Amino acid sequence: MDELTLAKFEEASLKVKEVTLDTKLMYSEYFSNQTGNTVYLKPENMQFTGAYKVRGAYYKMSTLTDEERSKGIITASAGNHAQGVAYAAKRYGVKAVIVMPTTTPLIKVNRTKSYGAEVVLHGDVYDEACEKAYELAKENGYTFIHPFNDLGVATGQGSIAMEIVKELPLVDIILVPVGGGGLATGVSALAKMLNPRIKVIGVEPEGAACLKASLEAGKVLTLNKVNTIADGTAVKTPGDKLFPYLQKNLDEVITVPDEDLVVSFLDMVENHKMVVENSGLLTVAALKYLDCKDKKVVSILSGGNMDVITMSSVVSQGLILRDRIFTVSVLLPDKPGELMKVSGIIAEESGNVIKLEHNQFVSIKRSAAVELRITMEAFGPEHKDKIMAKLEEKGYKPKLVQTNI
Repeated sequence: MDELTLAKFEEASLKVKEVTLDTKLMYSEYFSNQTGNTVYLKPENMQFTGAYKVRGAYYKMSTLTDEERSKGIITASAGNHAQGVAYAAKRYGVKAVIVMPTTTPLIKVNRTKSYGAEVVLHGDVYDEACEKAYELAKENGYTFIHPFNDLGVATGQGSIAMEIVKELPLVDIILVPVGGGGLATGVSALAKMLNPRIKVIGVEPEGAACLKASLEAGKVLTLNKVNTIADGTAVKTPGDKLFPYLQKNLDEVITVPDEDLVVSFLDMVENHKMVVENSGLLTVAALKYLDCKDKKVVSILSGGNMDVITMSSVVSQGLILRDRIFTVSVLLPDKPGELMKVSGIIAEESGNVIKLEHNQFVSIKRSAAVELRITMEAFGPEHKDKIMAKLEEKGYKPKLVQTNI
């Protein structure tokens, strides 16, 4: 495919219906109230493979010749494209080899294998896995399907924009996650074809903002390193075949820190009862950075493939960042009843103690002072401050310390 056309987008939108679920827009009262805009979520995390990537993989597979498919398919992916290609290959009855970074969450590795693909783990980030995939393709004659730097793949991803505009014709802003740029290319190009007034904003993690750097430089750049919990968008170099389209059709690129992804995970679980992976949360985290009000905004939730260990860590850190779990250090005399007094103060203020650490060796004079570290749950910053103030009032001089749970 030499260029993106409306005819190809229409073809892809029909083709992907063979393998996709109908992810209707979800109105978010919570995020609408938080931002002053009318916010809708496009829940691609609910797709059968757990992510939007099946769209591009399946459409690309449909455009290959019988000879290309017969050679076997190979790709590199941090997980979601891997599952998309593996599933598409299974549907077409062809061999699939997937090279994944060694840091890929276990759930993504196992699910890729479950679709019948052969998985090769190599490198710490996507770019290193991709080099290995090209090497194996050359050695074995496999047909390589790039996870993003391919106009056919980008066309399949663009089917999301077709669905958004059909369901919400007056959409003002579409927020789209950016890794290598395939999803952003397809969505922004088709959105502009359908309605040039639609604003399409790409969202990258601060620790892997390769597209923002490239756009500012006016050419494709490669980052020296990436460092983000958003593993699905941990890409050093945006696609060079896609870059001209991104320059033309993206209105803006927002970057968000990992901390915003952590608290956004809590927001999604508590307010929408949905698990969304860190890369999929980029567009949710970006909502607060929009400089507008009273606009119809769609956040694309690109995927939901997160292993339970990562989930546990993100929840814990989110609670800490939201001041719903915190740790204080107080000094008290080493004599009977002091611990009961402190716990009584906390109980009166409706705090919930979840861990105590008693250090008798903080002072050479134990009777004068021992340290008590108390990790507790609160309802949020105001409640935390109220508990701290009450401990101060009772003479315990509490100090906030790092929470380890």
